[in-house]
Amino acid sequence: MYSLARAILFKLDPETSHHVSLDWLGALERLKLLGGFASKRINNPVEVMGLTFPNPVGLAAGLDKNGDYFNALGSLGFGFVEIGTITPLAQAGNPKPRLFRLTEQQAIINRMGFNNKGVKHLVEQVKKKRRFEGILGINIGKNKLTPDENALDDYIHCLDAAYDYADYITVNISSPNTPGLRSLQFGEALNILLAGIKRRQGELAQSRDRYVPIAVKIAPDMTDEELTETANTLLAQGIDAVIATNTTISREGVEGSAFEQEAGGLSGVPVRDKSTHAIKVLSQVLAGKMPIIGVGGISSAHDAAEKIKAGASLVQLYSGFIYQGPALVREAAKGCLEAQVG
Repeated sequence: MYSLARAILFKLDPETSHHVSLDWLGALERLKLLGGFASKRINNPVEVMGLTFPNPVGLAAGLDKNGDYFNALGSLGFGFVEIGTITPLAQAGNPKPRLFRLTEQQAIINRMGFNNKGVKHLVEQVKKKRRFEGILGINIGKNKLTPDENALDDYIHCLDAAYDYADYITVNISSPNTPGLRSLQFGEALNILLAGIKRRQGELAQSRDRYVPIAVKIAPDMTDEELTETANTLLAQGIDAVIATNTTISREGVEGSAFEQEAGGLSGVPVRDKSTHAIKVLSQVLAGKMPIIGVGGISSAHDAAEKIKAGASLVQLYSGFIYQGPALVREAAKGCLEAQVG
């Protein structure tokens, strides 16, 4: 059924298609009619960050920025769903067009710019409407107009708002579409940011009597030395997991595409090897002291298995899910299971 739906959706502008498909899914889920699109979830529980994930396949942040559709998306077989990126204040994001399909390469370029309705809206959606029984992550960022030196304030604002409603929280410091954001991944800026977030996490854990793990999402464009330095900083600051990786600013693998020169982050098949390499480097440095969530270019069971074998404990889908639909969730879960057994 998805191949027919995709044929229709891909005739639309990518951003229009995005909203239409989510509206369809939401309506079908509320009417309990998603059976024709979704296979039964593969149960393969894994313990990561002190949480029990029903299976190791998740949906990456960015598809459901506002928490409007996570129940429907979660019913497609995912063990976990990550919503956001959310910011303290609602913002429109970058001017349109800002989303491009590179169909031949099974890739997407986006420069959305953290368009979202604000953290208050997302929290209300989760608070009132959660039916999804898997693990729910909330991905947080900073507003575009917030100066880099005040970034911690935005992350703390979102952490405070989301803490009671998330199973884990992801700190996004790796989107290429918010000016200056990626500079937070390095050196003293990273230390200051993470120290402040961990301090607030500790205060919230004590006052709420509930520990909510924090993951940090990094870019695929670091050198091995930068990956090593970042991994050591994450360990030193007591971060609970690392997500590798976000979209790339590289255009390797899409040379000659009509959209090659479009600004934004590239996701999909062309980022697969970069992501897997980053996971391998992180795995060597972290040596089992911190779990890795692998994301980037997964479009088959083999790709998912490759991420697990490289050192990831969990994987996330995004662009492959757009191109292949819900069947990929089950295929990826099978790949993870085979990799664990092997």
